[in-house]
Amino acid sequence: MKTTRDILLIIIGSLIFAIGINYFAIPNRLSEGGVIGLTIITYYLFEWSPGIVNFILNAFLLAIGYKFFSKRTVYYTIVSIIATSTFLHFDVDIGLGVNGDTLLAALFAGVAVGIGLGCIFRAGGTSGGSAILAQLANQFLGWSLGKGMLVIDIVVIAGSAFIIGQEKAMYTLVSVYVGAKVIDIMIEGANERIAVLIISSYPDRVLKELTDQMARGLTLLEGKGGYSQTNKEVIYIVINKPEIVQLKNIVSEIDENAYVTIHNVQEVLRKGYKGR
Repeated sequence: MKTTRDILLIIIGSLIFAIGINYFAIPNRLSEGGVIGLTIITYYLFEWSPGIVNFILNAFLLAIGYKFFSKRTVYYTIVSIIATSTFLHFDVDIGLGVNGDTLLAALFAGVAVGIGLGCIFRAGGTSGGSAILAQLANQFLGWSLGKGMLVIDIVVIAGSAFIIGQEKAMYTLVSVYVGAKVIDIMIEGANERIAVLIISSYPDRVLKELTDQMARGLTLLEGKGGYSQTNKEVIYIVINKPEIVQLKNIVSEIDENAYVTIHNVQEVLRKGYKGR
């Protein structure tokens, strides 16, 4: 059941991704980062089918880098490559009339590509080319995956400037940035969570008020002052970002001298945890 749902999500994501490329990017002569950027450039130069070129490039790279992924990821990536290439090939002409405002096109292309790739990533697949190249850079050059993908995108977009012009290349950067932000929202959720550490002279009162007013689970950590060497109780809580004002007000009403630190949380893994 889960596998069927994941594959369906990958197919839907591939369709949305292809629409972003064919409906917004190509009609306005924009490019993209990574392998799909190379695919678009070959279309501009030789009018080769984006779907066929995308399939050939990604199949070649997957054959080289498959060993860096789990079997499940490889299987889902194959589904993604086939679905994306198919949609890119058969709907390449649907957006011929959608051009004019390049900035709007860049924004909508970024949103569509971000949603499409976000669906693919949430299902456990990858987009193919860039992810594989980033893995190879990590293996042989010691680069982080994020750095690898960033360098690949920059190189492709910089190269595309010779074909589409500097102005279009800059719009492409806007599109890629928007797409990256949308992917973050798709993967991490719209409600960004933060972790808060509180050191107070009145930990029991702070704990009670936070529990009563915010209905959140808290954790008490045992700490010791580095200078005073006195034992202290440290309160740890994870909340949604909009709740930080309420938390600050609660703590300050009890202890104006409380020490509070706030940290961004990448992801929360716990069955049943939900932001309000």
